Amino acid sequence: MRLGLCTTMRHSSPEEWAKQLYDLGCKTCVFPVNYLVGEEVVDAYAAAAAKYGLTIAEVGIWKNMIAEDPAQRAEAMEYAIGQLRMAERVGAKCCVNIAGAMKGPRWDGAHKDNFSTDAWDLTVKSVQELVDAVKPVRTKYSIEPMPWMIPSGPEEYLGLLEDIDRDCVGVHMDIVNMINCPDRYFFQEEFIEDCFELLGDKILSCHLKDVHLRPEFTFQLQECACGQGELNIELYTELATKANPDMPMIIEHLNSDEEYIASLKYVQERLHLN
Repeated sequence: MRLGLCTTMRHSSPEEWAKQLYDLGCKTCVFPVNYLVGEEVVDAYAAAAAKYGLTIAEVGIWKNMIAEDPAQRAEAMEYAIGQLRMAERVGAKCCVNIAGAMKGPRWDGAHKDNFSTDAWDLTVKSVQELVDAVKPVRTKYSIEPMPWMIPSGPEEYLGLLEDIDRDCVGVHMDIVNMINCPDRYFFQEEFIEDCFELLGDKILSCHLKDVHLRPEFTFQLQECACGQGELNIELYTELATKANPDMPMIIEHLNSDEEYIASLKYVQERLHLN
C-alpha cells in the first residue's frame, strides 16, 4: 500500500508541497488544487508529484449532484466535469464524490429520502451523465460510501455499479463510513472481509481513520484519528494491500498539518513501515 495525507500542507510551491510529503514517507497524495487554477498550475503540481514518486490517489469533487434545487445540481455537474477532466489530465487513481443528500440543510447530511428510489435513480443518471461527458481513460470516477446515504454497504455498492454500467466507474473504500450499526462495529473483522471479498478488485483508493464506540446512550459511533478507536487497522490495510500492492491509503479528517503528521507517524510505527 501507499500512505498519504488528505491535507495540502502549508506550502509556497508545488515543489515544496511534494517534497514535504516525500520527506514524511508518503508515497501517494490527494491532489491539492482544483481545475479552476488553470492547466499550467495543475501541470506543475502533477510534475512535482511525479518527481517525488507520489501517485495521485484522488481528485475530490464534494458537490451534491442530486440536490433538490435543479440549479445546484447543474452547478455541481459543471464542477464535477471540470474535476474529472483534471483527474484524467494528471492520471489520478480516482475522482471521488459522494452521492449527496436528496433533502435537508446539509449537502452531505442524513435524510430518509437518501435511500429512496428517486435518490438511487438520480445518482445513477448523474454518474452516467458525468462520465459520458468526459469519457475518462487514465482515471475512474468513484463514490465514497456514507453511513446515511447510498451506498452505505458493499451490496448496495455492487448494485449501484451494476446499474451505472460504466467501465470507468470504480470503488472508493471507506470502511469507517460503512460501520454504522452494532453488528458492523462488533463484528468488524467479518464486515471488512466481506467488503473486500465483494469489492476488492474494483477498489481504487481507501480512506484510513478509526472508529470509537462512545459509552453514552444510545448507540453512538465517533470517527476519530487512527489509534483512538477500535478499528482493526492491520486487517484493513492487509486486505487493501492484497487487493492492490500499490493501494492508496489516505489518512483524513484531521484538523492541522501537525495532527496529520502525528497520525502518519503513528500508522507507520504501528504497521512497521519504517
